[in-house]
Amino acid sequence: QVHLVESGGGLVQPGGSLRLSCVASGIIITSYPMAWYRQTPGKERELVATIRIAGTTNYADVVKGRFTISRDNAKNTIYLQMNTLKPEDTADYYCNLGGYGVSGYRPTYWGQGTQVTVSS
Repeated sequence: QVHLVESGGGLVQPGGSLRLSCVASGIIITSYPMAWYRQTPGKERELVATIRIAGTTNYADVVKGRFTISRDNAKNTIYLQMNTLKPEDTADYYCNLGGYGVSGYRPTYWGQGTQVTVSS
């Protein structure tokens, strides 16, 4: 059974940084693209960043230049380094393991989420 466990969320002041981690079990992430999503109450879950098997990354425009997704296949883990955080980055952040279809990234397995709050 596949499990994704996120950690690293918390409260941070505007302009600050956080690093989220997602550890996978029950599956070897080497062969899969992965992603980070986020969601705020009343809104749909939005794709934040993706990382392909070979390490190619892609970002939502609102986080480009501030967030960095990375993967450590030896640790079966992906990360999301978030810098220059803004109050509008406040959300629950979710790790995902998936694939690619004709319309882009396809989410498959979800973690339970980790909360990020950016506030002074």
